[in-house]
Amino acid sequence: MSDLFNARRFGAMLVKESLQIVRDPSTFLIAFVLPVLLLFLYGYGVNLDTAQSRIAISNQDNSAAAQSLAGAFQSSRFFEVVTTGAVSRLSPELVAGRIRGIVVIPDGFGRQAAQGGGDIQVLTDGSSPNSASFIGGYAEGVRATWAAARASDHGAAKPVPIQTDARYWFNPELKSRYNLVPGSIAVVMTMVGTLLTALVIAREWERGTLESIMATPVGMAEFIATKVVPYFLLALCSMTLCTVLAITVFGVPFRGSPFALFVIATAFLFPALGQGLFISAVTKNQFVASQVALLSAFLPTMLLSGFLFEISSMPKPIQAITYLVPSRYLIPQLQTVFIAGDDWRLFAPNIAALIGFGLLFFILAVRATKRRIA
Repeated sequence: MSDLFNARRFGAMLVKESLQIVRDPSTFLIAFVLPVLLLFLYGYGVNLDTAQSRIAISNQDNSAAAQSLAGAFQSSRFFEVVTTGAVSRLSPELVAGRIRGIVVIPDGFGRQAAQGGGDIQVLTDGSSPNSASFIGGYAEGVRATWAAARASDHGAAKPVPIQTDARYWFNPELKSRYNLVPGSIAVVMTMVGTLLTALVIAREWERGTLESIMATPVGMAEFIATKVVPYFLLALCSMTLCTVLAITVFGVPFRGSPFALFVIATAFLFPALGQGLFISAVTKNQFVASQVALLSAFLPTMLLSGFLFEISSMPKPIQAITYLVPSRYLIPQLQTVFIAGDDWRLFAPNIAALIGFGLLFFILAVRATKRRIA
């Protein structure tokens, strides 16, 4: 075997690195315990679904139409009417956050309804824009449905020329868990692939063992490979554990193939491990390396990858920055392979982008390490 890569020497270095991982309990905490906690957090703790909103009704009209509309709000599956009364009494409840909105049925509503009209007022808390928007839209939907039913009962229904039948592919129930749980797997892979790898060379410098390695005939390819292979396998095991939990515990459908999932995971771990090695080689300090890894990998994955916030809704300059975040190319693939199935037309360009990032990071890591190991 060439001196550049000796199988026996590589095997010995691989055993040494594996034993070092086994002897470090924090590695298993980060690789297996923390991912499970994150998965349960995003699976159960974070819920972007629109559940029943707590509202109050201020009915200022005693007509049958007003009573009928109030009953429509109380029977709606979108609202939970928790109290009724005057607006002056309900306003403090809205300010305190105990209710999310107030539906005001004004005086004279019955006369307006008899003439084919009828306006209501919806007061919401603007400090929660999403909830305010949902309540306003759903309240209008309840009022429109009530008005159509009332017109039909009075024989004044007008034919509707166009009807909309909405169908949601892949996620008919619009469960946010189906997107959040696969996205959290991307966070886990970033954490294991980059954060753990960012410590490996820095740990050698801090413990003084790198000087011993420099005195051996180990080649650069062998040194880099022994730092990458164990953490690559560790990250794949962590990803597999999270996938099994996602399917069995959280009920997320898996419509793709395990082969596609592992190809996608391997493509992402290439830049994740390379970025971690580059950070470790440059910083030479475990604390600094961990902070840099959090700032350059973990936080961008959380904020700029499309995991929690839609990239299309971000300002244009921020959208441009997201193209520099490797996990941006991972999360759409994970969500697709879980809830839609294998789509290699989508996978191929994203995998190519991840491989490009990986080559860049590994070249930088090798150059940074060569300057310190002659």
